[in-house]
Amino acid sequence: MHAYEYDNLPGDPRLPHLTPKTLTSDDLAALHIETFHFPATSSGLSAVDTLALTRSYRNRDEVTISPVAMGKKVYEAKLKIFFEEHLHEDEEIRWVVGGSGFFDVRDEREDQNGGGRWVRMKVEEGDLLVLPKGVYHRFTTDEGDYIKAVRLFQDEPKWTPLNRAPEVDVNEHRKEYLERLANRELE
Repeated sequence: MHAYEYDNLPGDPRLPHLTPKTLTSDDLAALHIETFHFPATSSGLSAVDTLALTRSYRNRDEVTISPVAMGKKVYEAKLKIFFEEHLHEDEEIRWVVGGSGFFDVRDEREDQNGGGRWVRMKVEEGDLLVLPKGVYHRFTTDEGDYIKAVRLFQDEPKWTPLNRAPEVDVNEHRKEYLERLANRELE
């Protein structure tokens, strides 16, 4: 997984928007983001099963995001929804088993005009990403227009985005995430 500061330039979000500012796994950990790499094989699946067990994840599904799998119009509409800045009230765990894409996470610690910088993570086959509940983020495929991922859930499978808005900024999970960030900086 390659993580770096997003360039914030206009244009197709499926392009890399690469900057020279690379982030390390420690930088991601400071945002409470966890990353793993498990090959998309039976041994990788075994490792994912173990991780799911330790985190009390009892359910999973598989999602394929591509114009071929979804139809071009549905695919384009979904990408627009996924790229809206949002948060979830649950951890978001994705294990990429095919293709690639980008997860962008808002880093409020590096404030730029009141919004924080975007950290971009390129995920590819074998990458497993854990985003904490309450973190603002967004997702897009890359120019390959294809990603297949296993989604893990503690309860029944659901994907409920809360798009960024003043009332979401005071959501209990959002406030808890910001508090964890502040406490980590004090350590």
